[in-house]
Amino acid sequence: MTFPRGPLKLDDCKSHGPGSGAELFVVEGDSAADSVSRVRDAAFQAVLPMQGKPLNALKASEKKVAGHPLFQALADAIGAGIGGRFDLAACRYERILLLMDPDADGIHCGVLMLMFFQRWMPALLDADRIELVRPPWGEVLAAGEAAPQCAFSEPELQQLADSLRERGAVVARRYRGLAAIEPSVLAATCVAPGSRRTSRVSAAEAASLIGILNGIQ
Repeated sequence: MTFPRGPLKLDDCKSHGPGSGAELFVVEGDSAADSVSRVRDAAFQAVLPMQGKPLNALKASEKKVAGHPLFQALADAIGAGIGGRFDLAACRYERILLLMDPDADGIHCGVLMLMFFQRWMPALLDADRIELVRPPWGEVLAAGEAAPQCAFSEPELQQLADSLRERGAVVARRYRGLAAIEPSVLAATCVAPGSRRTSRVSAAEAASLIGILNGIQ
């Protein structure tokens, strides 16, 4: 489905509504969306890319939010309205997964998305239907090993490299966005429900993350 009012394209799934298990991944940009779309299960997993950082939706008017290309496409995809008209029972997806690049910009984008949900779709947070996906930060390949091992932070990457270096030479690589992650690794760590690393975000946790961001800006 293509939304004509903005350059955003929803790569939708086949199943929707209560009991479907349908999930919507919100990612950064087309390259990330293409990578996730290639490894997702099209039966129940949809992908929507952002284009740049989202609008700060906490202070914006409903008219401005409704006219913003990303929020417009997101609201259309979820299909339950926004603000006072939001109807949790009408949601086309059972979970919204925020899958951002493993860097500072990705963290910022994730919190800006939480601002939108807290202000305009708080029922999703109250129902534990918003999740943050934790993508791997980088990988370390040890000499003689067929596959690299993933790390999920810079300290973890350094520690893993040091431990493997005892066996011989190692190559450490930091990922530059989701598109730089091997498809099999992306699927296992970020997309597949049984193995991905995610955390549900409550309304209180969203408010805490938003407060931290506002405090450092």
